[in-house]
Amino acid sequence: MRRCSRTACTAEAVATLSYDYADSTVVVGPLSPVREPHGYDLCARHAERTSAPRGWQVVRPKPMGEIDFMA
Repeated sequence: MRRCSRTACTAEAVATLSYDYADSTVVVGPLSPVREPHGYDLCARHAERTSAPRGWQVVRPKPMGEIDFMA
């Protein structure tokens, strides 16, 4: 089990946050299978509350089971 990367949080990680500097985007997706050196593992609470700097956007891809192929 991997823990949340936030200081003093001991909850289990369920998502991985990464930054795309070229596109000014913060991506909060499903927990990566392996720890990413430039990513941050987050618990559900911190993943949901994550915000982006002014002028950036937050992208939260749907889990594979929720993808709408008809859209």
